[in-house]
Amino acid sequence: MTISHQSPAGIEAPQSPSAPENGSVPPLLEARNLSCERDDRVLFHNLQLSLRAGGCLQIAGGNGSGKTTLLRILCGLHDSYQGDILWRGHDRAEQAEAFAGDLLYFGHRVGVNKILTPLENLRWAAGLQAQVEERQLLQALAELGLRGFEDSPCYTLSAGQQQRVSLARLRLSRASLWVLDEPFTTLDVDAVAQLESTLQKHAESGGAVLVTTHHPLKLPSLERRVLGGSEGPS
Repeated sequence: MTISHQSPAGIEAPQSPSAPENGSVPPLLEARNLSCERDDRVLFHNLQLSLRAGGCLQIAGGNGSGKTTLLRILCGLHDSYQGDILWRGHDRAEQAEAFAGDLLYFGHRVGVNKILTPLENLRWAAGLQAQVEERQLLQALAELGLRGFEDSPCYTLSAGQQQRVSLARLRLSRASLWVLDEPFTTLDVDAVAQLESTLQKHAESGGAVLVTTHHPLKLPSLERRVLGGSEGPS
């Protein structure tokens, strides 16, 4: 799971956007008339998407429907598209620095250095952000079921445990927008429940979640959008 994390760390909840003078709060993230083709095939056309603070949006669809491509476009990691993407009501390109600072993106690949231990991986991630106390790192790992594995090299851990190391970074993030591409892969039942709870708490605290998954989510605030497609890589 590749992780692109440009926000400062900490455990404080993200702040909800303040309302403009007219009292209307724009969506955190909005796509207007978004279209994309790949290999002469239309993935989506004139797609409209809106995600507000407190919202959880699942992008569903078969393999090859463009789910990963859509997430990468929305995060500014893929530029072969037509349409407009807005961040807090403004052109995302004009808000690039603010957007990057408020985004946490999880891609498909496990975002850990397998030579390092889980604790060292979190120290490295925290070192790129604001200062985080050691106890917060240990607590994040413990909450993901990694107590006792803090000092074990990640290459000795199972795929599911390595995924948990990546997901422990969610517990340290202050980013408002979480974009997660298949985060439930390789997780066991307990870890799935923990992650669902983390996503729901993030939304309840004023954040927003955009996720692709084949897992049937059980989130009260969940909305679901389905992309059409056929078998093949997304």
